[in-house]
Amino acid sequence: AAQIVAAGAPVLAGKDMAGRLRPAAATRLVTALRERFDVPVHVHTHDTAGGQLATLLAASAAGADAVDAAAAPMSGTTSQPSLSGLVAALAHTDRDTGIDLAAVSDLEPYWEAVRHLYRPFESGLPGPTGRVYRHEIPGGQLSNLRQQAIALGLADDFELIEDMYAAADRILGRVPKVTPSSKVVGDMALMMVSQGLSRAQVEDPKSDVSFPDSVIDMMRGNLGQPPGGFPDGIVKKVLKSEKPNTERPGKHLAPADFDALRKELQDKFPDVEFDDEDFNGYLMYPKVFTDYVARHEEYGPVRVLPTMTYFYGMEPEEQITAEIDPGKTLEIRLITVGETQDDGEVRVFFELNGQPRTVRVPDRKAKASSAARPKAEVGNPNHIGAPMPGVVASVSVQAGAQVKEGDLLLTIEAMKMETGLHAERDATVKAVHVQPGGQIDAKDLLIELE
Repeated sequence: AAQIVAAGAPVLAGKDMAGRLRPAAATRLVTALRERFDVPVHVHTHDTAGGQLATLLAASAAGADAVDAAAAPMSGTTSQPSLSGLVAALAHTDRDTGIDLAAVSDLEPYWEAVRHLYRPFESGLPGPTGRVYRHEIPGGQLSNLRQQAIALGLADDFELIEDMYAAADRILGRVPKVTPSSKVVGDMALMMVSQGLSRAQVEDPKSDVSFPDSVIDMMRGNLGQPPGGFPDGIVKKVLKSEKPNTERPGKHLAPADFDALRKELQDKFPDVEFDDEDFNGYLMYPKVFTDYVARHEEYGPVRVLPTMTYFYGMEPEEQITAEIDPGKTLEIRLITVGETQDDGEVRVFFELNGQPRTVRVPDRKAKASSAARPKAEVGNPNHIGAPMPGVVASVSVQAGAQVKEGDLLLTIEAMKMETGLHAERDATVKAVHVQPGGQIDAKDLLIELE
């Protein structure tokens, strides 16, 4: 805190993403900060275990200047404590918020309706859980991790994933868990569950493990160094002979040429106009932004669709309004959807501003008939198998290529988690059984060596 204040920070914020800060600890922390520094103190916590209103009250009594809360229908579990509960608890005390409880309550029916729309995307946590004190998963990550588990076919193993998250955290040295470091711990946990690995196997220098790219990147020092550094054993196992950067990650970066980067983006999508906000998004998340623009070019401005339509589609005879540009409004009425054809497409009959239209689109509910991929033989050093289900993001070799130990063969992506598969020895590529964009299952045969 002293270093932060000395650097010129106008406020000290304590962020408790997992919701583990207990009332007595909050009292000690806020008291110590207020005694030593003449800057406001801000406390942020999530209510995963269900007890964080008490923590906020303790922080307030100790002199905190600001705390975070959420509208009651959006509060609790992985969100923040209830704003209504906080305002009511502090009313008529010397820490009265001055906020009108009735006015806060009047907003709640709106948020109840909003939450109903987004219910399919919630964390799947129906109530508080004390397990957070063990696994320490940040509230904002808990819902994302569950969606990743579903995509990997591990939804029924979520309690095991929580245990492996705790194990992965200890393997990596109990790193401070906030985006993006918390995602690295989550990637490691999913990898351990999907490959059936224990903590002992991951830490064993003799066992072969394909680490997610995010873990490799963090061990290289590209996210910085935690207090005391990372455990030597896991650094050596992940990086092998590569030396990590223990200095500030950006210290040796060349100056960025923003004009060249903007041109690079424009060259990828010559027909799209980008403003400064778009460009900033591309700089921070180039792959995510590129995927977004590609989908926008394919499907159009879907952001103008009503939320229910975007999530669930339209029903026959339903009509919606979409303003695609200022003053340019489309009235769309779905008439009916035809039968699925042999090619997997259906005809959609609709009216656009009163004019009948027909379009053919793929039926996503129709299952494609494709032959199952061969599986990698267990114990065969010439077989490179998929460590988890996902999508082939890139293939770096082709049949006949000579590869050396450590060369990248291909990368797999699953719910924003990328894993690179590298050659374990010098060899010749006999066959490549996948292409970029191909869907794969765990243990599918990807590459054969000889």
